[in-house]
Amino acid sequence: MRWLRRHFTIGLLVAMVLFAVLSTGALDRVRAEPISSETCRGCHPKAAEGKVASVHAGFDCLACHQDRGTLPHRPEPGFRAGDQGCRSCHSGAAKKYQFHGRARADGVNKDIPDCAACHGTHGILAPENKESAVHPANLPRTCSGCHENLDITRKYEILLDRPVQVYESSIHGQATRGGTFVAASCGDCHSSEGSAHRILAPSFADSTVNHFNIPNTCGQCHKGIEQDYREGIHGRLVANGQTDSPVCTDCHGEHGILSPDDPRSPVSPRRVAEVTCARCHDSEVLNEKYGLPNGRLVSFVDSYHGLKSKAGDTRVANCASCHGAHRVLPSSDPASTVSPGNLRQTCGECHPGISEAMAGTPIHGVGGTGLHTPAAEIVTLIYQIAIVVIIGLMVVHWLLDLGRQFKEVIDRRPQIQRMTPNEVWQHMLLTIAFIVLVLSGFALRYDQGIIARWFFGWEGGFAVRRLAHRIAAVLFCVSVVWHAGYLFTHRGRRFLRDMWPRWTDFLSFGRQILYYLGRGEKPLCSGRFNYVEKAEYWALVWGSAVMVLSGWMLWFDNWLSTFIPKGVLDVALVIHFWEAWLATLAILIWHLYSVIFSPEVYPMNPSWLTGHMPEDMYRKSHPGHLEQARKETDEYLRHESELIHGEEDEP
Repeated sequence: MRWLRRHFTIGLLVAMVLFAVLSTGALDRVRAEPISSETCRGCHPKAAEGKVASVHAGFDCLACHQDRGTLPHRPEPGFRAGDQGCRSCHSGAAKKYQFHGRARADGVNKDIPDCAACHGTHGILAPENKESAVHPANLPRTCSGCHENLDITRKYEILLDRPVQVYESSIHGQATRGGTFVAASCGDCHSSEGSAHRILAPSFADSTVNHFNIPNTCGQCHKGIEQDYREGIHGRLVANGQTDSPVCTDCHGEHGILSPDDPRSPVSPRRVAEVTCARCHDSEVLNEKYGLPNGRLVSFVDSYHGLKSKAGDTRVANCASCHGAHRVLPSSDPASTVSPGNLRQTCGECHPGISEAMAGTPIHGVGGTGLHTPAAEIVTLIYQIAIVVIIGLMVVHWLLDLGRQFKEVIDRRPQIQRMTPNEVWQHMLLTIAFIVLVLSGFALRYDQGIIARWFFGWEGGFAVRRLAHRIAAVLFCVSVVWHAGYLFTHRGRRFLRDMWPRWTDFLSFGRQILYYLGRGEKPLCSGRFNYVEKAEYWALVWGSAVMVLSGWMLWFDNWLSTFIPKGVLDVALVIHFWEAWLATLAILIWHLYSVIFSPEVYPMNPSWLTGHMPEDMYRKSHPGHLEQARKETDEYLRHESELIHGEEDEP
């Protein structure tokens, strides 16, 4: 036992000594031996194999891996072969590589690419080599390693969406991929001071993609176009420091630049007016700032050239055809293509032999700001007055004719009692509330649409819209409550019983469809309501419940948000909007046809106003119920007469 304790103690002391030696590096100092590249190849055969075709093929491994000169290796803290190792030879490139985008490459930020991230590790090839990672054809794929990495782009708020993928679909990307290596690649546009190692964000004044430097950047390849741009008004404004004046990328795009011949391009003949020029020249802010007229896009689209362009004609003149594409000058400049002295030559490119007087005629549309000569304005005024008088008289004549026909329908005898005054007023309140809700609701959703402009386009109109929508909502709810109470009366219970769907309604629907298709006889409706009226009523019940519930949720959303998730309110908003569309279209297409436009009832079924409808009209839609309807009408009239006479007999 004593022997065991003695050996255990000795073993423990030896272990402690070894641990101390290893932890202090003493053992390494004792055993570390210098090594050569041959030694490296023995352990790293793949690295050695990759280095054979590299531009560094004749270099010793330790030229880059300076911290691996002994065996075992003694790595120096913070030393990176792909960074410091390269700097020892490429001091000029290392000096320029101070920034990459927005972050400083100081060796601390691990997200910033080091030399190896772009050039590779052991198989580094010259940029001219087609297999090189930094060859123009391969550079987009190399850059995509970071710029298509969502983790990195989100972290540094690089909000460009898939820039490399977009570039590869551009005219530059397609040309590079096709072997035209002089086409612009990533480094051609983003390399500052002529070095691909100095890449700066647009916020840097000396960045090649800074707003004021973009013409210079594009001008590296497009010299003549850059000169034209510099001479134009846009280039002059940029030279004066105006950030709202367009540069190349504002019109052509950034990474996804397409040929003007491509119909998707923003500068294609068919799109240049609306997509490109209108973004500035339809801006009220910019037009006010530079004293330019508004509505240039509208007046162009209203012209012959604009209408032909909208129809798809790519040969007709567009903005660039007359004003120029890059050397755009104001008409007050004698050198401008639209200067009065040059108009004949400009127009003559499409219209040879055009006279000076014809060339001087404004070509922007009559509905815009184009024609302002005294004679044209007098003719415009005459036509406006003529339209108001002539069309106004037509409308008056149409209303008189419609009113007379409607009166004849009302006066036609005998009549069938279809609705009581109670039911007429229910329907009237529901109709008024529904119309106001539709107009005021869609005016909010489509605030630039014709409804919003006509009904609420005046100053303070949208405050009235909000109030009108809520008042109409309350009236709609009142009509729903009124009708619900009515259903508990004697006539209401009979109404509900007559309106309840039955199996015969489905059979009638099938027979009616066969009749429409020319097969079989028209089915005879034997009930008070046919399947069309029943479908309308129960759709109204469902729609009213949905609209009332979702509408109240949206009205009191601030209070409800403390009790229910926000997602529920979002769903309520979607339901309210699309149910409104469904109800509106159902009324316009289904209900109005049944009560107005159907030949059987035209010009109108008058029962919604008087409660009565002609017997011959009722016979067409409810032939099997005519006798019963006559009896019910006689009973109603007898009852009304008794009430009236009873009131007259009272003292």
